[in-house]
Amino acid sequence: MLKLFSKIDGKIIQSSEFNIQDKDKIFWVDLIQPTEEEKKQIEEFFNIELFTDQESEEIELSSRYIESEEEIGINMNFTNNKHDEEYLEPVSFIIKENVLFTERDNEYVTFRATSRKVRMLKPQTGERAFLIILDTRIDYLADSIELITEKISKLTQQLVKEEKLDSDLLKEITSLQEKSMVIRENSMEMQRVLSSLNKSRVFPNDFYETITIMLKDLSSLLEHVSFNFHRLEFLQDTFQGLVDMEQNQIMKVFTIMTVIFAPATLIAGIYGMNFENMPELKQGYGYPLAIVAILISMIAPLGYFKMKKWI
Repeated sequence: MLKLFSKIDGKIIQSSEFNIQDKDKIFWVDLIQPTEEEKKQIEEFFNIELFTDQESEEIELSSRYIESEEEIGINMNFTNNKHDEEYLEPVSFIIKENVLFTERDNEYVTFRATSRKVRMLKPQTGERAFLIILDTRIDYLADSIELITEKISKLTQQLVKEEKLDSDLLKEITSLQEKSMVIRENSMEMQRVLSSLNKSRVFPNDFYETITIMLKDLSSLLEHVSFNFHRLEFLQDTFQGLVDMEQNQIMKVFTIMTVIFAPATLIAGIYGMNFENMPELKQGYGYPLAIVAILISMIAPLGYFKMKKWI
């Protein structure tokens, strides 16, 4: 699917068909799961070579940002949320002759929001459209961090005040850690791209101040992500500490029960032996005396533990 954004008579026009008369007015070409025929049309119409699938998925830093005398090529990862799980998927950007070319396999929140912003801000160049995409992406990451912060606060209340200790809570902590790592990776990736644009010989210097502000915003986001990491680590440590305390309490109960019943078991074992020459075997009050001895042997250590405030 193709989306062509043009600025005609002060209005932003979105279309999916080529018009040779409006070629100079097109500033953004958005390709969503393009067919080979669509990619070929774009390459011939704009005299450009798009990224291959292998080049788009390249993970080496040297392949994430490529600059020549005429164009800038960028590969970035965007998060796609499915079933409350975050997946990283590649998106390719090419900026050539003031036209932005984007290629992706899915519809992302960032691009939907950017389409609305483009109609309001009415950019004239692909460079400006690209910065709008990144700025929208920063806002999206900020919202994600805020949502994670709220969830951390709820988990803290469940753990500290309600002492809720179950596997679901630990899984939620791990999930939030994973999401925070994805946000951190995306933020650092954008930092590298924006830093490269600031040093670019092709990208207009007019956007230097805008890029500097965006870099400061990303630094602030990374600080919040780091703070959330510390809070999640604290929650993990607290969870483990409470689990250890609960296990220690259980072991303490088992130990006390063992100590209380050990003398009684010993007495019962001794008088359970049926040797003929046992002195107490023919005593008339032998049975009740044995019962009393068993009760005393149980009550005595229990009273001692109470006196020591062990229980």
